[in-house]
Amino acid sequence: MALVCLSDFEAYAKVHLPKASWDFFAAGADECCTRDDNLMAYKRIRFRPRMLRDMSAMDTKTTILGTKISFPVGIAPTGFHKLAWPDGELSTARASEAMNTCYIASTYSSCSVEEIAAAAPAGFRWFQLYILQKRNLTERLVQRVEALGFQALVLTVDLPYPGKRRDDIRNNFSSSASLPVKNFEGAFEEATGEENSEYGLPPGAIDCSLKWNDIYWLQNLTRLPIIIKGILTKEDAELAVKHGVQGIIVSNHGGRQLDGAPATIDALPEIVTAVQGKVEVYLDGGIRTGGDVLKALALGAKCVFIGRPALWGLAYKGEEGLKEVLKILRDEFRLSMALAGCRNVSEIGPHLLQYSRL
Repeated sequence: MALVCLSDFEAYAKVHLPKASWDFFAAGADECCTRDDNLMAYKRIRFRPRMLRDMSAMDTKTTILGTKISFPVGIAPTGFHKLAWPDGELSTARASEAMNTCYIASTYSSCSVEEIAAAAPAGFRWFQLYILQKRNLTERLVQRVEALGFQALVLTVDLPYPGKRRDDIRNNFSSSASLPVKNFEGAFEEATGEENSEYGLPPGAIDCSLKWNDIYWLQNLTRLPIIIKGILTKEDAELAVKHGVQGIIVSNHGGRQLDGAPATIDALPEIVTAVQGKVEVYLDGGIRTGGDVLKALALGAKCVFIGRPALWGLAYKGEEGLKEVLKILRDEFRLSMALAGCRNVSEIGPHLLQYSRL
């Protein structure tokens, strides 16, 4: 049976992945209200399509931080891709390179940054960063990714502590039972497996004392642009601009952190307004169709990133499965543009929506 939409890939992955792996990828925090609202929020938005606009020539390309990509959908950072496919992040990197889009590799990849870079040497890659209590480990990791040609750092700021994900607790899930954290292999040898958190590192490894001025510390370590991931309010968006970042990803961690936080598409408009065009704004969370991509761009996102759907694609056929997921989103986005009356991404704006929350 052909898989024709992202929901088909989700259904396939749920049947074919081991239960603990599926639950880990699918998990939201607490009652999963935010995880589920990430999807439902898109259904509350309607289009105002324009007609007779000459759709004979169309272009889905855009740029993010000055680099051209084939369409405004990238791959969000998620951990432990080998739970979905044996080659893990190597397949993810190759699929992203083949589709000419951006892949944000996770600190908690099941392949090292060196392996990811070697798998797709011409790929467009950013690196998602957690700052650890052991700052020297963070410093070395930043140096490694910069030397390997990663083009930006994506600092995740919404995880001073992991959210409570009930199914992982019920399953007694620990990635360390089957996969090492390759980017820190050997760095925490004093900790036993029983002490490890879900990320395969000792509890408290992430620096929960992180504050805004630490961005200056990070800027002093690297020449790479810094993007802040996890912003949901205009106040924090204004602080991000004040502290000199180059981009913001509107994100609630896929609903895996604070349950009851807003859906990202609902948080997007006030953040776009707050930054006043001074930095690029991106979004993750809840993207399931090309129409969702169009809605996010109409509300001011420069690009969106998919997390769980990328894992579903890997679970289906590895690199080829993820390419299929990206092709479906690209084709649905192009069709949605055409039916809404937009020939290129520059013609997308809030005028396309019945209500824009601006």
